[in-house]
Amino acid sequence: MTELRSILDEAVRQELISPEAGGRLLPFLTERGVVVAEARPAMAVEGQAWSDTETPRFVRGFHDVLITIGVVVALGGLWGLAALYAVLPAIIVLSEILVRRQRLALPAVSLTIALFCWTCLLMSHFFPPWTPTSQSFGAEATQFVAGFPIILGAYYACYRVPLSLALCIMSVLAFVLTLLLRLVQWASGNPAFFLDHPVVLALVALICALGLLGTALYFDLGDRLRRTTRSDIAFWLHLGAAPALLYSTVSLLSLGEGVRIFDVGNMSARTPVVVATVAALMLIGLIIDRRAFVTSGLLSLGVAIFGVVRKGNATVDTYIFTTLIVVGAIVLIIGTGWMPLRRLVLRALPPAIAKRLPPG
Repeated sequence: MTELRSILDEAVRQELISPEAGGRLLPFLTERGVVVAEARPAMAVEGQAWSDTETPRFVRGFHDVLITIGVVVALGGLWGLAALYAVLPAIIVLSEILVRRQRLALPAVSLTIALFCWTCLLMSHFFPPWTPTSQSFGAEATQFVAGFPIILGAYYACYRVPLSLALCIMSVLAFVLTLLLRLVQWASGNPAFFLDHPVVLALVALICALGLLGTALYFDLGDRLRRTTRSDIAFWLHLGAAPALLYSTVSLLSLGEGVRIFDVGNMSARTPVVVATVAALMLIGLIIDRRAFVTSGLLSLGVAIFGVVRKGNATVDTYIFTTLIVVGAIVLIIGTGWMPLRRLVLRALPPAIAKRLPPG
């Protein structure tokens, strides 16, 4: 629980009260039974506040879970019975009640995801992003992505849900990606340019993935103690940045192995590259103290290990259970030894960089 002193300091920073009023409120509330922790050195306070980071602030209790189940079931039933356009008013009404008035976090996340799915269906109805026989990157994909920043940005402006802003940022970067691909295709004069030059496609995708990571770090490092909604926005951006970096990097480094770009089904053919990339992502996650960033790559690591074992003479049951054991052991090692491992990593970094990162 946040200390009273921290609450008053945050109120002063947000200009809700004056510094003088904050100084007078602290003894006033203390005299009336509100306990304030004893003063400690700054680094000790940071260390204590940082001991259990990444607590999902969108899960506050089973009340939120119960309401979320009701939201999912009700919207699912409405989606099956009514037209697509009837779902949006329901999302707005529920957002007014549950998000704006009651400030429920987990229902806000579920309603944001519902709005994202609704937008996806709406845009795909008017602008199918791809066709099975298409060999070029057409305007439909750009038009398909263009609706997401508008709708999700408007939702964030109304309800201030961190996930909606994160999805809006991701969709903006996806829109930029489609524009870059169309620009390169137009400049080359070849409609099948990316089929002939898959390296360029993988490189452009990697640039956009790095842009997403940079945006996540912008929000994350701006709140190194993770007390504001900037940290929540960064949490969702990291969840999207890790798989984007993984698949773009693996595709770029594996094009010489005869595997099609972004072909997840043949991921086992690129196992060494996948393992090395996931290891690099884990190191990045340790440096920035984001377990969510590490978790996003574990599924692909499991697919890679599955492919390694499958190449042997093991039976189906053997390589499935071996994959589960290896991935589970990695998760346990990282989970239980996260803080000691991170302290080792921070000590290896230059002090100027370590001071800008979350405390270890």
